[in-house]
Amino acid sequence: MDNNFQAYNETADILKALAHPVRLCIVRGLLEKGTCNVSHMQECLDLPQSTVSQHLQKLRSMGIVRTDRNGLEVNYSVVDPRIKIIISTFLGGEMNNE
Repeated sequence: MDNNFQAYNETADILKALAHPVRLCIVRGLLEKGTCNVSHMQECLDLPQSTVSQHLQKLRSMGIVRTDRNGLEVNYSVVDPRIKIIISTFLGGEMNNE
């Protein structure tokens, strides 16, 4: 048994970020679609834009997603390669892009 708690803390933090159903849905959708803007996510999730933005900020702060600006539009995408593995492990049968 090793005591590399820093690595365990990082992993635990990533899993905590993914543990919320809305964030899990956002990440899964981004993996399937590639990129997406907040307005589209808000419509798909049927949630207020402010709620979606708060969840995206949490995912950004954890380094799970990144933003790319295209004029006035801000698109989000998943950047941490470990996330696809995690999502496909738990939702593998439901994912389209594997």
